[in-house]
Amino acid sequence: MSLSSDSEPVFAAFVALDWGDKKHFWALQCAESKQRERGEIEHTPEAIDVWAGELSARFGGRPIAVALEQSRGALVFMLSKYAHLHLYPIHPTSAGKLRAALFPSGVKDDPLDADVLLEMLVQHRSHLRRLDPDSEPTRLIQNLVEARRRVVDDRTREGNRLIALLKLYFPQMLQWFDDVRSPLVGAWLKKWPTLEQVQSARPATVRKFLTQHNCRSEELIEKRLESIRTAMPALRDQAVIRSSVVLVQVQVDLLATVREAIRRLDREIEQACAGHPDFALFDSFPGAGPALAPRLLAAFGSRRDRYASAQELQSYCGIAPLLVRSGKSEWIHYRWVCPKFLRQTFHEWAGHSIAYSVWARAYYDQQRAGGSGHHEAVRALAFKWIRIAFRCWQDGQPYDEARYIESLRKRGSPLAAALKAA
Repeated sequence: MSLSSDSEPVFAAFVALDWGDKKHFWALQCAESKQRERGEIEHTPEAIDVWAGELSARFGGRPIAVALEQSRGALVFMLSKYAHLHLYPIHPTSAGKLRAALFPSGVKDDPLDADVLLEMLVQHRSHLRRLDPDSEPTRLIQNLVEARRRVVDDRTREGNRLIALLKLYFPQMLQWFDDVRSPLVGAWLKKWPTLEQVQSARPATVRKFLTQHNCRSEELIEKRLESIRTAMPALRDQAVIRSSVVLVQVQVDLLATVREAIRRLDREIEQACAGHPDFALFDSFPGAGPALAPRLLAAFGSRRDRYASAQELQSYCGIAPLLVRSGKSEWIHYRWVCPKFLRQTFHEWAGHSIAYSVWARAYYDQQRAGGSGHHEAVRALAFKWIRIAFRCWQDGQPYDEARYIESLRKRGSPLAAALKAA
């Protein structure tokens, strides 16, 4: 899905849906009337199809604006297939604050929530962005990269659980291996889940195991063997140890499943990107690579009318700083409410680009020398990268580092002087 800033059509009616697991409450107001109608609809494809068909027949197939408190999910996808329905997602925080302003008593029920959403749609639609579907190949990549991020988060969560268990009864594993989520550690814990078991194994067996799992450093192998020989158990309570071993092996199996899921998603993403006409453009950016280039494609999408300017994208994704003024005070902070995955995409890409782009490294160093912290400097770099990427995206031209550096020199940019000095 993409959020559109296009001029809107003339709507025949406005509808708000308060989402529910089993049924949705709706409120409707015709464009030429102040009267409101209310009702409810079951959350089934058949019921929604009947409801959408009735709206189309009633208003002669003319456009209808629909407000709802989600931009993704089952209801959005069900409604997206109806051409006469134009969807306007409303952030739950915005709806909650308007509800609190209109009803300071704190009263809340589902029909009332539908009225609040309808009020925002009718009176404050200029602050909302219409949800318009991107091309199917682009939406496929968007869904895949977001799914991959969720699975990577699962890997982090399961890895942290494994670390917590090992700290309890087998902390030496955290000293012997840098990444306990690796296949090597998983195989080790399947074979020797406790310190006592690995200490009872012959050194030659341990050496062979490490060699078979691509650990070739003799120095590292000897260091591990010596540490195994001198290690002391963290505890001897068999009730704790035996239960922890069971849980550790469960975590090892879960991590193996998650690693395979990531590999499968990577293959699907690679295949989806190979046939996408815009992928070469995003793959040309320094530091993008096989992981971030698809995410950049998903962030921009295929519709060149999705954002009116680079500044609009900078603000929407949360990279642009926010100025707050109150009385004689003013301060700047980064945006708290924004699409977090989108902001993370640009932040990670900017961080990676430092090692691949000469000017990005020089700009990052300038920011750090000026007193900015690492993440602040990376956000500032991401701000610049978005403007560059937006221009490439609009022109349909891959990024050219030499051409951009030359443009810096022609403009007399201080950054060009810093590059020359370097």
